[in-house]
Amino acid sequence: MSIISYVKRLDWGIILPAMLLVCFSLLSLWSTGTAKGSYGNFEKQAIFFAVGFLAMVAVSFFDYRILRNNSYIILILYGICVLLLAGLHFFAPIIRGTRGWYAIGPVTLDPIEPAKIILIFLLAKYFSMRHVEMYKFRNIVFSGLYVLIPAFFVFIKPDLGGTMVLVLVWLGILLISGIKLKHFLVLSLCFLIVASLAWAFVLKDYQKQRITAFLFPYDYLGASWSQNQTKISVGSGQILGQGLAKGSQVQYGFLPEPHTDFIFSVIAEEWGMLGVIALFLVYGWLVWQVLQVAIYSQSNFSRIFASGFAITLIAQFFINIGMNLSLLPVVGIYLPFISYGGSGMVGNFISLGILQSIKNKR
Repeated sequence: MSIISYVKRLDWGIILPAMLLVCFSLLSLWSTGTAKGSYGNFEKQAIFFAVGFLAMVAVSFFDYRILRNNSYIILILYGICVLLLAGLHFFAPIIRGTRGWYAIGPVTLDPIEPAKIILIFLLAKYFSMRHVEMYKFRNIVFSGLYVLIPAFFVFIKPDLGGTMVLVLVWLGILLISGIKLKHFLVLSLCFLIVASLAWAFVLKDYQKQRITAFLFPYDYLGASWSQNQTKISVGSGQILGQGLAKGSQVQYGFLPEPHTDFIFSVIAEEWGMLGVIALFLVYGWLVWQVLQVAIYSQSNFSRIFASGFAITLIAQFFINIGMNLSLLPVVGIYLPFISYGGSGMVGNFISLGILQSIKNKR
C-alpha cells in the first residue's frame, strides 16, 4: 500500500478537529511568548505536535486486536505504568513542590498520560468480558481496585486533578457498561465518605486553600488571586476579544500559568466570545467523531475504549473550563490539545492513532 493511499484511509474527521485545537494552542502560546519576550513554549509545542502526529500515524498501523485478545500484555503494561507512578516519589525531581515528572535530559515525562491509555484498555478488556454480569457488585469492586492503585499514586504526587480524571473515566465506563442504579448510589455514598476522610486527614493545606478559595473568593491577593484574574480575563474579552497578543491580563503578566491551566482565559480574552464558541464547536466536533467510532465498533472492547477516551476528553475539558470560569476549584487539569505540554499532546495523539487502528480493523 502506498503512502498516499494509506493517508487517504486515515479518518480525517477525527484528525482535523484535533489539528484545529493545536492551532488554538500555538496561537495562544505565541501570544504568551510575546508577553514574556520568549517563544520557547511555542517552539516546543510545535515539536510536541509533530512528534504526536507521527506517533499517531505509527500507532494506526498497529493492530489493536493484539491487546484485545491478550490480557497478559495489558496487565504487564498496567504494571509498568503503576511502577512509573510509584517511582515518581523516589526518582523524579521536585518541581514547584511536587514530584510530577521524570526528567530525561531536556525532556520530561508525566507517567499519568500513558497510565490513562492503559487503564482505559484494561477497563475495556475487563468489562467487555463481563458485560452480561454487570449486575454483580463484585465486578464493580474489582474494576475499582484496578483504578484505585494508580489513582492512589497520582493523588499523593500530589495531583488532585489527575486523580479526579481517573475516577471519572471509571465511573463513565461503569455507566455505559450498564451499572445498576442502586450500585451507583452505593458508590456515590462511598465517594462522599472518602472525600470527607480525605479532607480531614489527607489533603494538604494548599489543596484545601484552593477549594475554600473557590467557595469564598474574597482573598483577592492570596488564595483567590488566580481565579479572580481569570474572571477578569474572560470578562474583558467581551464579544470580539482584545486581539491576538493584545490581551492586557496576559501581556502585563496578571494571568497566572497562561500557557497551561489558564490558557482558556487567554483565548477568551484575546478572541472573545466568538473565539470561545469556535473552541467549543471544535471540541464538540472531535468528541462526536470519537463517539462515532464507539457507535460503529463491532466489539464491546473497542466500543468501551473509544467511549473511555471520549470521557477523558469531556472530563478534562469541563474541569479546565470550570476552573477558568470559577465554576470549579483549581485542581491542575490541562486543556487537551491546547495547554502546553509534551506528555499530554503525544498521549492524546497516540489515543487518536488507536482509534484509527480500531476503524481500519473493523
